[in-house]
Amino acid sequence: MLIVLFSIGFLLATGVCARLFQRTAAGSTRIGAAGAAAGCAVGFMAGLRALLDGHVESLRLPWSIPYASFFIRLDALSAFFLCLIFGISALCALYGAEYLSVERDHETGGSWFFFNALVASMAMVVLAHNAVLFLIAWEMMSLASFFLVTSEDEDPAVRQAGRSYLIATHLGTTFLFALFVLLGRSTGTLDFDGFGAAAGAPSTLLFLLAVTGFGVKAGLVPFHVWLPEAHPAAPSHVSAVMSGVMIKTGIYGLVRIVPYLGWPSVSWGGLLIGLGSLSAVWGILQALSQQDIKRLLAYSSVENIGIITMGLGVWLLGVSLGSPALSLLGLAGALLHVLNHAVFKSLLFLGAGAVVRQSGTRRLDQMGGLLKRMPWTGAAFLIGAAAVSGLPPLNGFVSEFLIYLGAYRGILSLPGASHWPFIVVIAALALVGGLAALCFTKAFGVIFLGSPRRDREVSLHEVGPWMRWPMAILAASCAFLAVAAPWTMARLWPGLLGPLNDVVITALGFSAIALALAGARFWLLSGRSVETAATWGCGYPLPTSRMQYTASSFAQPIVSLFWLPLRLPNLYEPCWRVGERFLKRFRWLQHGRVQLYVLYIMVTLIVLMVWKLG
Repeated sequence: MLIVLFSIGFLLATGVCARLFQRTAAGSTRIGAAGAAAGCAVGFMAGLRALLDGHVESLRLPWSIPYASFFIRLDALSAFFLCLIFGISALCALYGAEYLSVERDHETGGSWFFFNALVASMAMVVLAHNAVLFLIAWEMMSLASFFLVTSEDEDPAVRQAGRSYLIATHLGTTFLFALFVLLGRSTGTLDFDGFGAAAGAPSTLLFLLAVTGFGVKAGLVPFHVWLPEAHPAAPSHVSAVMSGVMIKTGIYGLVRIVPYLGWPSVSWGGLLIGLGSLSAVWGILQALSQQDIKRLLAYSSVENIGIITMGLGVWLLGVSLGSPALSLLGLAGALLHVLNHAVFKSLLFLGAGAVVRQSGTRRLDQMGGLLKRMPWTGAAFLIGAAAVSGLPPLNGFVSEFLIYLGAYRGILSLPGASHWPFIVVIAALALVGGLAALCFTKAFGVIFLGSPRRDREVSLHEVGPWMRWPMAILAASCAFLAVAAPWTMARLWPGLLGPLNDVVITALGFSAIALALAGARFWLLSGRSVETAATWGCGYPLPTSRMQYTASSFAQPIVSLFWLPLRLPNLYEPCWRVGERFLKRFRWLQHGRVQLYVLYIMVTLIVLMVWKLG
């Protein structure tokens, strides 16, 4: 426990030093990146040891804030998320050392300060065991990520993305505040282990507050509106952290708080399955229609959060229907997909960042033929694309298989009236898997294959080692996590070893056959002379890059088929306009005078005191 606290303090201290010593961009980058990597390495080892040992450690210190205590707890769930936070953030810090040295020399000190603060606050979120401490860490996490998103605030689109994110995250915090107040009012404490059934508040209301508050941070549809705007606006290594681990704090919050809400009803699991399937299908359809590579990856995160939420829905259905095996499969699949998504989505954002930095554009239709010029990045992106599509033998396939297995078990073991949620899970996963494969075939093919579409692509070269090696480690992790899944999951439930082992061995067998055929082809052609020639252009003697498939033309058949759900975002616009007109009526409260703001605070305090005394 103390080692984890030391790593959090070290992150904050080095972030402050990077901010103070920002006269030279190189110096602040060294302090910030080295401090982030070192602090995360120490915290990762401490979290991994706690996860493997299974010991629970607690630390409680008095605090003068009402209803607050510095109460932190390190258990298996906290340790799991700490490993994600520290592991991914360490690799992104190393990547950012080279990325920021070229992109943003003039403000690296501030960027590293907020980056380290973001990592430290995320770690405190998963350690906090008191609602006040949790909300303070939650707010620090939101503000640090807001300043990272708006680091390029000279762009109006970036400022708008920052505003959307700030409004959304504070609305989510409002719901969480109401949830914690209701949970703690019956016992008079806001420590998590003191929560009891909220007197007079139905458990379903508490569940809806939790889903809304944590769903906003997770990017769950329909609370996702900030995510496709904020993630592309941030620097790529920050996008990787936000998409890979920050939005998972919403999943952590659900898994942590839901057991305190009482025995779950069947409707809870059904609601999560419904929201998860909607998020998964709608997210991947939106990703498929995007021309901006980072927006595509952001919408893909909405899709994967939907897959995780479906797993949580299977978990709650298993609990409510009295099926321990079903609940374990759902929870294990959801948490394993949290890990897998953190790895392959961080890899994809880092790969996209390398491409964007070298090509100078995020538009897919302006890229092409980059595989020969950026082979390391292309190979890493290909592995991430296969993993996010759920293709064996990579890690995305294994976690989705567990959720599939849980849904099939639910159909086979439960009464007929309970089948429909599990049928929805299977249908949504099948549809999403096909659309994801199509989406990332488009992304990889348009970016890396074919011919360069602009003269600039002809002279591109690979990124440096500090950007390559984090991608290589994450790409290797995609394969390792798939192979190791049978043994790691068997620690939760020995019965999982058999099915997972069979699936992994089968996938590795097919992969070995494919590699053997490729090797045989290479051996047979090694003694022959190989000639290259231009692709036949249907009689046209001088084909150009304009004759290649574009991202729009590749996706057009599917996009036209699903035109109706793709227009759903337009439904939000009237709501925003009504809200904006309503809020403009209160502009008279803002005069820019500090004296009036102090008066507002005093009036509020007086009203609260009168209400309390009365």
